Amino acid sequence: MKRLLPGFVVLLCFLFLGISAHAGDKAQIVWMGCGIVKKAFMGKMSEVYTKKTGITFRMAGGGATKGIRLTSRGLSDVGGTCRHLLVDKNNDVVSEEANVDLIHVAWGGLVVIVHKNNKTSNLTLQQIKDVFSGKIKNWSEVGGDENEIKLVVRESEISGVGYMTRLLLLNDENVEYMNSALRIIRLQSSGPLEKNIEKNINAIGMTDISSAKKRDVKILSIDGIYPDKSNIAEGKYPFFRPLYLVINKKSDKKARDFINFVLSDDGQSVIYSAGTVNLKEGEALRKKWKLTDLQ
Repeated sequence: MKRLLPGFVVLLCFLFLGISAHAGDKAQIVWMGCGIVKKAFMGKMSEVYTKKTGITFRMAGGGATKGIRLTSRGLSDVGGTCRHLLVDKNNDVVSEEANVDLIHVAWGGLVVIVHKNNKTSNLTLQQIKDVFSGKIKNWSEVGGDENEIKLVVRESEISGVGYMTRLLLLNDENVEYMNSALRIIRLQSSGPLEKNIEKNINAIGMTDISSAKKRDVKILSIDGIYPDKSNIAEGKYPFFRPLYLVINKKSDKKARDFINFVLSDDGQSVIYSAGTVNLKEGEALRKKWKLTDLQ
């Protein structure tokens, strides 16, 4: 199985932030999760829900894995993740993630980004695979300048972006990127990854559209298909993926009421207004998604 986050480190970091799902105000929801979900809709959703109910939010990032595992341990009321639960060799959910339910609430899309002044605007799917597997090493091989490609990736193998990039692009969540370590820049989260590419004209990486569109980067088309909202919603763009909220299997009414709001017409309208594909818009994607069951 993949490397696991040391439990005591996670707990200490969480307590250092002063966050506890059990000790907090009853009129407050503690949310922990990936920045992708927060940018896609959760930031706006929390504002709307507070205005509607008076319930406030204490929100912290930390990534998809923390969003799942801290909620599983009861340290967060609601989590957010852009990956599904991990399973072991027996196809059972790993123990660190076994006490939660994932609630599918929206759709995202992994996108390939480069520096805004990079000459490349489109790559084929095979070219992208060859870049990430190390077969293509120079921009001149894909119509660019004679410069070495700098691949920027998530350091964690079980992060939402890192895990799903391996799975959707290379069809293997366990695959290692090319052996030439000098060509790879490994960063801990999507924010630093995107910032690195903003500054490095020879860099390339993958992140989510909800985050990439807020950065000063170029988002590439794949086989001539640009990842705009309609192309993602219709499944024309290949790297669509579900976005989830997470609740503990023993979660209280406060958390479940919030989930019900997100799934309601009003909540789905918030996702729509945030520029993210909601469930109705992405209905066609349900039949195309084959990796896990959707609730």
